Amino acid sequence: MHIVILGGTGFVGRHLAARLCGRGDRVTVLSRNRDHERLRGWRVLPKLNVVNCNVHDAEALTHRFQGADAVINLVGILNERGRSGEGFRRAHVELAGTVIGAMKAAGVKRLLQMSALNAGRGKSHYLRTRGEAEALVKASGLSWTIFQPSVIFGPGDGLFQRFAALLRLAPVLPLARPNARFAPVYVGDVVEAFARCLRDPASVHQSYELYGPDTLTLAEIVRYTARQMGVKRVVLPLPDALGRAQGLVFDFIPGKPFSTDNFLSLQIDAVGGIDGLYRLGIPKTPIERIVPQMLGGSPRQQRLARDRARPAP
Repeated sequence: MHIVILGGTGFVGRHLAARLCGRGDRVTVLSRNRDHERLRGWRVLPKLNVVNCNVHDAEALTHRFQGADAVINLVGILNERGRSGEGFRRAHVELAGTVIGAMKAAGVKRLLQMSALNAGRGKSHYLRTRGEAEALVKASGLSWTIFQPSVIFGPGDGLFQRFAALLRLAPVLPLARPNARFAPVYVGDVVEAFARCLRDPASVHQSYELYGPDTLTLAEIVRYTARQMGVKRVVLPLPDALGRAQGLVFDFIPGKPFSTDNFLSLQIDAVGGIDGLYRLGIPKTPIERIVPQMLGGSPRQQRLARDRARPAP
């Protein structure tokens, strides 16, 4: 198969491209900067072609989609410049519409769309625009499949490794919405879901909630990260009034480590309901099998992680 991926240079995209190339698919990744230094080693994958493309340019997309068997849209943002919601709308809703139009112009029918658990629910721009994008995809007339993951973990993630970076710097970590619940899903399981659905006609016009076997609060995730790092840190739970204020302050900090929109997203637990991995026959990978080794804990923790990662005889 020839598969075109938007957002393929991100966390999930790099893992997915490697998985698809490894099974013999031809993969084209559209990137704003194919010569970025962090992509140099990754571009040596067989059957991988990284090309420069403005994914918001309908004409350029139509050209790149010519001859493809499927398109995968992984593009998504967790924060935007400003607070209006326009950044989320452009990245999620407007881009979905552009992709759909370009696919129709190029004669490509198969679309796999990344979304999120709770898409369309709550008050955050992130979740609302994810839901609006899903609605466009479902009304497109294409052979679509939608994936709705909880937070995704694995090497290079923005969850455990992000908190690890914060914990290295701060002896005390103030935490908004500490009791928000998640069921973190392993990036390898998410990638496997995409790979299987590409070749499974039964997955057309289906949505799959992707979540892991472990349910943890945000505070538990942070404390678990500290334990695996072998450091002692104080997690300071914030009441909602202070958590909202923290988001408001961070709205104006470059890079936005946290935001008002993040706070609003955390008001809905990301734990799932209908098990998409089970529906696809994919065993769930527990956190304990991956994270201790990933965070470079003690030698004993790393040995245990390697043992757990070995397939059963």
